[in-house]
Parts: sequence; C-alpha cells; structure tokens
Amino acid sequence: FARWKKTIYNYDAVQDVELSLQVGDTVHILEMYEGSVICCFLSLILFIYFQGIFPETYIHLKEATVKDRGQHETVIPGELPLGQELTSTLREWAVIWHRLYVDNKTTQFRHVQQLTYSLIEWRSQILSGTLPKDELAELKKKVTAKIDYGNRILGLDLVVRDDNGNILDPDETSTISLFKAHETASKRIDERIQEEKSLQQNLELRGQPIFNTTHTYSLYVNFKNFVCNIGEDAELLMSLYDPDLSKFISENYLVRWGSNGMPKEIEKLNNLQAVFTDLSSSDLIRPKISLVCQIVRVGHMELKDGKKHTCGLRRPFGVAVMDITDIIHGKVDDEEKQHFIPFQQRQLIMSPLITSHVIGENEPLTSVFNKVIAAKEVNHKGQGLWVSLKLLPGDLAQVQKDFSHLVDRSTAVARKMGFPEIILPGDVRNDIYVTLIQGEFDKGKKKTPKNVEVTMSVHDEDGNLQEKAIHPGAGYEGVSEYKSVVYYQVKQPYWYETVKVSIAIEEVSRCHLRFTFRHRSSQESRDKSERAFGMGFVKLMNADGTTLQDGKHNLIIYKGDNKKMEDAKCYLTLPYTKVEMEEKETPSGKSLHHLANFTPSKDSTKDSFQIATLICSTKLTQNVDLLGLLNWRSNSQNIAHNLRKLMEVEGGEIVKFLQDTLDALFNIMMEMSENETYDFLVFDALVFIISLIGDIKFQHFNPVLETYIYKHFSATLAYVKLTKVLNCYVGNADDSSKTELLFAALKALKYLFRFIVQSRILMNYPISLSFHVCFMSLFFFQGAALKYLPSIINDVKLVFDPVQLSVLLIWCCVSFSECRDALLPLLIDQLSGQLDDNSNKPDHEASSQLLSSILEVLDRKDVGPTAKHIQQIMERLLRRINRTVIGMSRQSPHIGIFVACMTAILRQMDDHHYNHYINTFKTRQDIIDFLMETFIMFKDLIGKNVYASDWMVMNMMQSRVFLQAVNQFTSVLNRFFLDQTNFELQLWNNYFHLAVAFLTHESLQLETFSQAKRSKIIKKYGDMRKEIGFKIRDMWYNLGPHKIKFIPAMVGPILEVTLVPEPELRKATIPIFFDMMQCEFFLPFQFENELITRLDQEVEGGRGDEQYKILLEKLLLEHCRKHKYLSASGEKFAWLVSSLLENLLDYRTIMHDESKENRMSCTVNVLNFYKEKKREDIYIRYLYKLRDLHTDCENFTEAAYTLLLHAELLQWSEKPCVPHLLQRDSYYVYSQQELKEKLYQEIISFFDRGKVSFCGVLGVHWYLDWRNQTHRQVPVFVRA
Repeated sequence: FARWKKTIYNYDAVQDVELSLQVGDTVHILEMYEGSVICCFLSLILFIYFQGIFPETYIHLKEATVKDRGQHETVIPGELPLGQELTSTLREWAVIWHRLYVDNKTTQFRHVQQLTYSLIEWRSQILSGTLPKDELAELKKKVTAKIDYGNRILGLDLVVRDDNGNILDPDETSTISLFKAHETASKRIDERIQEEKSLQQNLELRGQPIFNTTHTYSLYVNFKNFVCNIGEDAELLMSLYDPDLSKFISENYLVRWGSNGMPKEIEKLNNLQAVFTDLSSSDLIRPKISLVCQIVRVGHMELKDGKKHTCGLRRPFGVAVMDITDIIHGKVDDEEKQHFIPFQQRQLIMSPLITSHVIGENEPLTSVFNKVIAAKEVNHKGQGLWVSLKLLPGDLAQVQKDFSHLVDRSTAVARKMGFPEIILPGDVRNDIYVTLIQGEFDKGKKKTPKNVEVTMSVHDEDGNLQEKAIHPGAGYEGVSEYKSVVYYQVKQPYWYETVKVSIAIEEVSRCHLRFTFRHRSSQESRDKSERAFGMGFVKLMNADGTTLQDGKHNLIIYKGDNKKMEDAKCYLTLPYTKVEMEEKETPSGKSLHHLANFTPSKDSTKDSFQIATLICSTKLTQNVDLLGLLNWRSNSQNIAHNLRKLMEVEGGEIVKFLQDTLDALFNIMMEMSENETYDFLVFDALVFIISLIGDIKFQHFNPVLETYIYKHFSATLAYVKLTKVLNCYVGNADDSSKTELLFAALKALKYLFRFIVQSRILMNYPISLSFHVCFMSLFFFQGAALKYLPSIINDVKLVFDPVQLSVLLIWCCVSFSECRDALLPLLIDQLSGQLDDNSNKPDHEASSQLLSSILEVLDRKDVGPTAKHIQQIMERLLRRINRTVIGMSRQSPHIGIFVACMTAILRQMDDHHYNHYINTFKTRQDIIDFLMETFIMFKDLIGKNVYASDWMVMNMMQSRVFLQAVNQFTSVLNRFFLDQTNFELQLWNNYFHLAVAFLTHESLQLETFSQAKRSKIIKKYGDMRKEIGFKIRDMWYNLGPHKIKFIPAMVGPILEVTLVPEPELRKATIPIFFDMMQCEFFLPFQFENELITRLDQEVEGGRGDEQYKILLEKLLLEHCRKHKYLSASGEKFAWLVSSLLENLLDYRTIMHDESKENRMSCTVNVLNFYKEKKREDIYIRYLYKLRDLHTDCENFTEAAYTLLLHAELLQWSEKPCVPHLLQRDSYYVYSQQELKEKLYQEIISFFDRGKVSFCGVLGVHWYLDWRNQTHRQVPVFVRA
C-alpha cells in the first residue's frame, strides 16, 4: 500500500491512542492491520507530527512524489498545480463561507456560494483529465480569474501569476517583475470588480469572456410569425429605437406579408431572419432600448373600399413595440425563447381631440411609439408578432463565423444608422439615410386637406434615374422610386419614414434627390387624373465638394409644369432649401431665379417639406478642411494651409477617414519631396493623428492604426523623412519654440517608430549611417526619450542587428556583457542627472521606467555575470534613489516602482557589495549620514505601507530584503560605532527602533493569519521575527557599558518584542529585562517605573497573555536567584510584575463581562496596586475608569467618593499642577487649588444626583482638609 494518503472524511478520536482527522489532511502510513491504520499525521500548517490509529476507510490513496527521504522528507502531490490551488482555495473560502453564515450576512454568503460552486465544477473537469489541451488552457484562464476575483472580495491576499496563469515563485522572479505582476493583477481585478458593479447598475454586459474583448455587437432577430386580421397585403418595418431620445437607432428590416397570412415570397416561410449590426458599447448602455415595428397596409384608402377604388396605397395600420433592454444588457440570453410583441392598431379619428389611450392614424410615428411604450397594457386580442432574439458579440463577419448556425448569407443585414466604434482600413461604406419628417400643404381649391403621397427618387445632373438606389429596408433589393405612406386628409402629415440611399461613390457628386408631391384620391378614376402638384430636390454634394451636412433641411416646394419638374436642367440651378433662397435674394427682396411657369409662387410659400439626412461614409466628408487634404492633388497650392487646418478638424471625422488621411499625408511627403516645409507639416499632422488615437475617447482605434501600418502602409522612403524631422526636433531641443512639438513627437514615438521600421522593412535595404545616427541622437542627447524605450523595442529589433541595437537599447544587455559595459555608464549618467535635478522637476516616470528595465535585465539568470554592473548602479544610484523615496509623497503614483527599484538593488547586492559600498564613503560622518537615512527610511516604509495590504508576496519580499540589509548594517555598527570613542548613541537608537518596528509589524504577526496563509509564509520565508529578535538580543549584549544610555528609553520597545506570542522569541528576549536591572543596580531605579507604565499600556491595548506572565515570572526569578546582589530585590520585583500582570489581565478580561460589579471589583484591585506602588499617574487614570463605571450604573454617590480620592492627592496651594495630577477630563487650570475646587464642585453635583446631603459628609472632610493645609479663610461653595 502507498505510504501517503489523503483523508476524505472527518474522524473524531474517541480513545487516547486514536488520531483525529480533518478532510484533506495528509497522513503517513506506518502500519496497517485488520482495517485500522497506525500512522503519523503530517500537519502542513504547523509542520508538526501526531501519531495514532483510525479506520482505514477514512483515507484515500493520492499520487505523490516524495523528495529527500528521511528527516527532511517532502511530499509533493501528483495532481496539477492548478488542481492543488483550487483545493487550497476552496478550503480557505469554506472557512469564510461558514463565518458569513454564522454572522447572517446573506448577500455575501450567497455570492461566495456561487463562486465556490463554480470552482467545484471546474475542479471536477480539470481532475477528470479528459479536457483537450486548448480547452484546459481556456478553463485555466477562467479559474484563475475567478480565484483572483474571489480573493479580492473576501479580503484575501493577491495571487500573482505569469502570462500562463501559473503562480509566480518569488525566489525565481525578479523584484521588478514581481512588482509589475502585482500591478497588472490588481488592475485586472479592479476592472473585473468595476464590471460587476456596472452589471448591477445595468451599465455593462454580463462578465462573459467573449463580451469583454469586443467593441462591436449584433442583435439577431428571427421573425417567427405575424397574426393580424388585415385582409390586405402589409409591410412590416422593424428597427431599433431609443424611447428616451425618441430616435431610431438602426435602419429598417422589411418583411412583406401577404393577405393570406404568410410571407409574400413563399420561399421565405420559416426563414425570416435579420441581424442588426454595428452596435457599439455606447448603444448597449442606453437606459432603454426597444424593438419597434410599423405595420403599413398596402391596398385601398380604406379597408371598406371596393373594386373601383384606388389600390396600391401605403396606409398606416398599426405598431408593435417590445422593450429589449434586458436582452441588450445581457440579462436575458435564450435564442430559443419566442417573444410575443402585441399589435396596436392605429385608428382613423377625424376629431382633433384624441384620447390618450387611442392611437390615432395621423399622429407622428415617434409619438405613437412613445405612447405604446408608456402604456401598461395593450388590448391586442391575440394579434401580434412572435420573434426570438439574441445578442451576438462581433461585427457581421465575426458573427457569421462564430454563429454560423444562426447567421448565414441569406440573413438580412440591417446596419446601425451611424458608425461602429472601430472602422478598420478597407471597411468601405457609403450610405446616405434620408428621413421624410413632415410637410404642410395648402388644400388649394379643395374643401378638405389633401391626401399627400411623396415620391422620392435619385437622379444625376442630366435627370437620369438611378435604378434601385433606394432601400426601404433590409431583406429586399432597392427600388427606383420610394412612395411614402398616405395620411387621409391631413394638412400637416408626419411621416418619420427613413430609407437608405446607396449609389457609387464617384456618382455622388453628380446626383441629387427629387421629391414629387401628389394628391391621391380614393376613387380610382379621379386618382388617375391627379398629377404631381409640386416638387423639391436636394443635392448630395455642396459646391465646395463637401457632402450634404447631417441634420434637418427645409426644402422649397416648386410648382409648375410637370414636364419641367422632371427636367433636371430646369431646377438644378435653383436654390433647394429656404436658407439658400434667403441667402441668394437681393436686398430688394426680388428673386434672382425666375423661370416661367416654374418658380416658388405665392401658393408654394404656403407649402413646406422637411427631411433629415445622415451620411455614413468612409469616403465622403462634410468637413471642407479635411476634403481639401484628401483632394490635395487638385489644389496643390493650398497643401500647407490644408495640413495646418487638419489639426483643427474634429477627431471623430478624422478617424472615420483614417486610411485615406494617412495615405494623403504620406503621398504628400513622397511626391512633394523637394519642399522640406511639407515634411515638417506632414510630420506634425502625423503626430497629431497618433496623439488623437491615444486619447481615451478614440483609444479603441489603436488596432485600426496598427492594421494600417502592417497591411496598408506602403511608403518605402518615409523613414528618411520621418527620421530627419525627428532628428531635427531632437537637435533643437533647447529651442523653446520647438519644445512643445518635440514632446508631442516623443509621446507619439511608439507609432512613429512603427511607421519608420515598417518603411525600412519595405525598403529591404541595409541600415544607413544617417539612420543609425538618428537613433543615437534621439536616445543619448534627449534623456526624455528614454521612457519610451520599452514601447518601441520590439519594432526596432526588426531593423537593427543585436550589436548595433546594444549601443542604443538596454535590452541588448541580455545577450552581450560587453554591451552593458558600454551602455550602462551612459544610462546611469542620465538617471543620476535626472534624480539630482533640483532646478527642474525630475521626470520620475521616465527615470523609474528606465531604471526598472535595467534592474529587471540584470536579475535574469541568462545574462552572464552582473556583479560589477550592480556595483556601478549601487555606487552611483542607490543613495539617490533612497533620497528620492524619502522626499516623495506616499500618494505619488511613482513611489511603488521606486521602492521596488531600491529593493531590487539591495536584493542583488551580496556581502562584497555591502562592504565595498561602505568603503566608498570618504569620512566617518558620511557613513553615519547614510545609515541614519537608511534606518529612518526603512522605518517609515515599514510604518506606512507603500503597497496594498493584499500584496502579501511583495510585502514579504520587501521585508526579507530589508532584513538582509539591516543585518548587513549591524556589522557596520559593531565595527565602526561601538567602541568608547566612536560610539554613536542616536545611530544605535535608530537601529533598535527600526528593528522593533520591523519585528512588530502587522504583516509578520503569523498568529493573526489563517492557517493556510500562515503555512505559506512559514514555508517560503520562515518566521522573520525570530531572526530580527535574536539580532536585537545580540546587539543589546554587544553594547556593554553603553547599555545604561538606553534605559529607560528602550524598556518599552523591548517589552513590545517580548510580548510577541512566539515562545522562542520570548525566551530569548525576556532576559534583557534582567540585564537592564543589573545595569541600574547602582543608579536611580527608572527601569521599574518605566516597565510598569509600559506594561499597563500594552496589556490594556490587547497584548500579553497568561503564558507570557508565567514565562516572565519564571525567567526573571531564575536569573535573579542566581545573582549575588539581586536575589532578594530582584525576586521581589519579579513577584511584583507577575502580580501586576495578573491584575491587568483580569481587568482586561473582565471589562467584557456583563456584570458591572465584577468590573468594578477588578478595577479596585488595580487601583489598590498602583496606590501601593505610589504611581499616581496610573492610579488617577483608573480612578476615572471606576468613576465612569459608577455613573453608568447611576451610583452617583460612589462616583463622588471616587473623585474625592483624586481630590485628596491635591493641596490647597498655588503650586502648579503637574501633568499626571490632571484628570482625563482636562480642566483648564493652573494651580492645585483651582483643580481641587473644580473637583469639589463636581463631587457636590454627584452627591446631589445621588440625593445625599453633602453638608455632613463632605463638609467635615472639606473643613479638616482645608485646616490642615492652610490657615486662610475657608472658601464657601454655593450649590448652583
């Protein structure tokens, strides 16, 4: 049988020979017989062994590897490290989970329960061993993310990992890498927590991994059925709608429904699917979003009309609305679920008064939708639509790939009326959305308003019709003419009908939209005779070459000959909007445009027509400055002007045309190479664009820029121009006029270098000398550029061989030691200059990035010998870094990395480095100053943590390095500052206080941690308190005759050390008290008073226990009884301290007792002790604690007598009050008499409240006290 097994059930021992077990315990099998086991239980928590027997059925064989057999035998489980981590995590969480249940914290309990169940399920999958490699890797990411998130919300320590999710070993990881891993992990968890908060507020999607990495989303809609008693054909126009803004978000998805209750095209039966694409994260956080459907009837003017009535009219019939906010927010995700959307009919109401619950046919469409959304119930009578919905992450190409079972080539695509968050190079779009908003038409000679039908078409400048250019909705081909809905006898119809116009980009400049207006009669005979009574038009491109501006346009309605209405040459020269007409009118008010039978007449001015347009094009711009740049070849004399104006263009417009803009910039640079002015202007424009994309508003366009660089950029000689301009800016860094341009260029250095490097790669030619010199100049003559080294290194490596790059970049130090010899002094010069720069503000960010990169490289195992390089950094930078840390605010964002750099240097220093460094100081005073600075800095960093409390690994690493450094410095103290002539009291004092602060720091108090955490710390770091405590003991005994200089000042710190609940540490340090007693044998006895005072404070603060009392008494008695002169007095003192401790511990315990009588009794015991020892300061403090107990019980008479004890300590004299005689209520008095009078006033008040006559009791006491101390007249106190 196997020697090592795991416990699978709890077992409680019944007999002494049996062994109690907990689930998960590891047992070492010694012998088995008759179903029982004799074994040794290995406690991985306490590293101790227990031996006993228990039933065999309570254990299970577990594969393991045993190393170092014998006394140092180590058991390594055979399961995956992730499985081990899951097991230990679940055990740790289970303890907290149980505590949450006991404390009745229901919300947190359920949260932890969900997290735990997830981990249990994933652990089962991992341990099954059946997962493919790729699925296991994906599951590993989910598990580690869940563990890290759970640890944070439970207040546990942060777990730092490598890129593969494996826990980092601090012994095998550089200090800088460890710090960066903590930063990355903490930031990642913070983001996850923020996502969780956003989810609760309905502002973010669920925490699905697939949604966290995308910027574009799509909504899949499967149209199942439509039930409605219409009797005619119908059109169903579905779109996404924002009710808060009364705004349509997407174009329409069109379904043509036949009068037979099925789709018009029978092949679409059971195949009506659409996907609304290009939705961005900003769309997903809308407070409300609805799927709306307008049902348009196609047939007669009225349903009751017969055969002689006009057919083919589009008439409003009804609407259907569904709130899909939960689906968009990710709360509902079931593609199989069918949602019913009730139908609401629009009714023809001729009365101007419409009741709120009736949806009128003539109401504006947005008002209709808002009214339906606001209505709580809809009387649908079983009529409506059935759809299924699902939110999909990704653009159209992505969802077709990832969700091919839902979205295929037959699926209709309805795009968002706007751009997605990211527009990749090559994504060409040229959509023009036109919305018929409203009109007002004079009824003319008719008695009733007209039934106006608007016909929209697209024509070129010659009047030729653009076939199938208008798209009423996705799912069908375009139409050549679009006919609007007809409202019956409405003077001011509101349509809100949106269509998409799609024409070739090159045709846009020649095309315009024509709108004709016709009255439609319900009688077919009359309808045939009706002709268009007016027309309007709008050009798609302005005279300056820019596209028609987005927004509303009030068009002029022209009336006249129908043939002229169809002749583009007759009307294209006329103004098409009322604004344009007003601009072209003469001061006299006469129109400049007059054409017989075709002018805006008096009648036409009564008519109005309004549309809205929205251009979604990656090729057509509405900005004249950007247009001038894109068309630079046709207007070459204005290139410089257009390049300067580019930097005034709104960012959103630039990113839409990013590829075309960059192409234009590099074409100007290459084709206009003879003019250097253009080089600088193009460079500045390029920096502007890179900076724009670096802005948080457009940062999601970073992948777009990278795609352009690596797939579309083709300027092979661009590197010549770019490096030349960059070198010029660097060379003129002292020119104040170019400073701003230089720093902007440096901030854009990452992408500038990518352009330069890609240009060099395309050139495929050896590196020129000028190219090499440019890099040299940039990094060795402009120190501010050093901070950007990490961002460009991977690109620069593509064009430099290692030897050349080593002269420029630190990362080449990885391969060549000789390169470090050449490069490191230059970098150290830059850093020392920055850190010493007192005239200007040092660039801490740049310095820390460069320094951390150097130290990270030097800490690698594959870079060869680094001792001399560490020595160079130590000599030149260590003290500068220390002073930077000392002077830096703890709130500074750079303090963490600077402390990490300092720790990294100290960690890489060996004994030789320390000795050498001390020898570099020229004078003894220099060594003192350095040690004083270091001790103060260490103590400050220990007292005020730079790193978060859950950065356990980083904090422990820092503590271990500090301990090593302090131990090195103790040898310096012993060597230089211990003898009689060179002793430095303040330096030694600082050392002791630092050591005590280190030992008592909360991060090292193992007994306050959970068993799991305590086990990890002991296994990796040991108990550092013992090491520093033993060193304190040794350093104390080394003091020799100087010890007396530290009494009584060091009594309190040493007491703190001895109170640490570690038995070995207590045994080692308690004898220091006896040593102090020896030192004071022939001197004033300050030690006893100080020990009593500090012991009272420490025990009251919660430190000390019964074991400490016993051990303190035992050790003091042992040492005193062996001493020739202290045997009697020392033994007496030991009993005194033991008695005090007993009283104090009882007092501390009883203070939590519900019995106030017990608390009073215990307080009196302590009072009597201090009264006997004549410690008035502590005695008075406990008097007031007793008074408070009496007042809480409303024993006011007893409270008065308690204060009387304080008054008895005072004299009727003008002597000033020493501080310890003042009570804690702090009366503002000067003399003892003043305080005594105040006390008697309060005593009288207590007697009054206790309803006791004070005249007899207090009066006699008062008079005698006064007569004994003074012969003056007795003062008279009058009760208030």
